[in-house]
Amino acid sequence: MGLKAALSKPFAAIVNIRINRLRKNAVALQQKIFYQLISHAANTAFGKDHGFHSIKTYEDFKRQVPIRDYEELRPYIDRITHGEDNVMWPGKPLYLSKTSGTTSGVKYIPISKESMPGHIKAARNALLSYIHETGKAGFVDGSMIFLQGSPVLAEKHGIATGRLSGIVAHHVPQYLQKNRKPSYEVNCIEDWEEKVDAIVDETLNEDMRLISGIPPWCQMYFDRLSEKTGGKKIKDIFPNFKLFVYGGVNYEPYRARIEESIGFGIDTIETYPASEGFIAFQDSQKNKGLLLLADSGIFYEFIPVEEYFDTNPARLSLADVELDKNYALILNTNAGLWGYSIGDTVKFVSKNPYKIVVTGRIKHYISAFGEHVIGEEVEQALLSVAKAEGVDIVEFTVAPQVNPPQGELPYHEWFVEFGREPKDITAFSLKVDEALQKKNIYYFDLIQGSILQPLQMRSLRKDAFISYMRSQGKLGGQNKVPRLANDRKIADELAGYIV
Repeated sequence: MGLKAALSKPFAAIVNIRINRLRKNAVALQQKIFYQLISHAANTAFGKDHGFHSIKTYEDFKRQVPIRDYEELRPYIDRITHGEDNVMWPGKPLYLSKTSGTTSGVKYIPISKESMPGHIKAARNALLSYIHETGKAGFVDGSMIFLQGSPVLAEKHGIATGRLSGIVAHHVPQYLQKNRKPSYEVNCIEDWEEKVDAIVDETLNEDMRLISGIPPWCQMYFDRLSEKTGGKKIKDIFPNFKLFVYGGVNYEPYRARIEESIGFGIDTIETYPASEGFIAFQDSQKNKGLLLLADSGIFYEFIPVEEYFDTNPARLSLADVELDKNYALILNTNAGLWGYSIGDTVKFVSKNPYKIVVTGRIKHYISAFGEHVIGEEVEQALLSVAKAEGVDIVEFTVAPQVNPPQGELPYHEWFVEFGREPKDITAFSLKVDEALQKKNIYYFDLIQGSILQPLQMRSLRKDAFISYMRSQGKLGGQNKVPRLANDRKIADELAGYIV
């Protein structure tokens, strides 16, 4: 064991003591953060507009600060991006994180000097939690790769601007810099395919022990490595590779193919980072769920999904959430976002400590016929059948077909790229449909009532989703394919890739 690995164990034990305080005192920590945030932002333009000086309780806050998405907060954010200070948080942001929204085009999310450390500390603590629980620290002594966006930052009215992963690259602790890959020069390559090829060349002969990134883009890296080495498994290229860290999407649809590429079932750590703040991470290999970071400068609110589009939906603090119930996640942050609907839905799987799973996107659902099918339901339906049938899924998306060209009953149309295809796709799709009916009573009623016909599944050619993302200028980085859509924009594009 090397010096870094040896030193990481006592450090992990110390950090675990602090994390234990979080596990045991989440509600109290949230109350403390709530009052700190209100007090700190009281003299900003937003604070004055919403009477922060008069807010004494969470009930006051809910009356005075409405829930807003990015578009609704945009008048304030535009003032920030045009150089005005003290708009939503004291001073100017340290950075503007540039993201691409499905409805808002380019979005600029402020990151303050107070919020930036939270991104770094949470990522570090996820690794230290793993070391403390498992005793496995050997990955610290080898090379680590973080597949991420370019660290090259632009400037917008005096504020450094770039992708979150590129911004974070500037804050990687010094003790990790020597064995961190890719190099700065390779990381700056903008074209994703060129960048992946350069990363392959740079890492092929390195002692890679930890790999981190969004699963589909890590799979692309693994595929290129295998091609370069005549079909070798990743375990034979990187024999000391022991830990895969991911975030951004549900890992389960990718697990089988990634583990086949690697050659064994690798340990994984799931994280939940966002430009708006680092929200949660997997703190245990034994238990399901991500530990909600209740002490990271974010005050969380939760809206029951079924009420989200109501005029006056219920707004709950952490103290009032229930287990196994889907909530829209609302953030109030130490970068100046207030009543901000991030667009994700989560479900609590534990309250002691508070742990969540991400179940989908509030706007990524299918309810063309009143069924309100969500991402968690389609993923579980597909994967349960795929596992039983020995089928591998590379990627998929689902859309409604409201007006079939032959005048038949409408249906849900599934576009699936298989790694290992089913022997009979019609029989396979019927089993998936039955599994979905069991998960969603409204869908069950529509099928049984002959309002909808069972889903129809289209098999797509190899690399169809990569080709589609390339055509949209969204290949690599933090971009993800939406699993569900209530329209046919993606479906109509993918029709050209059907086998």
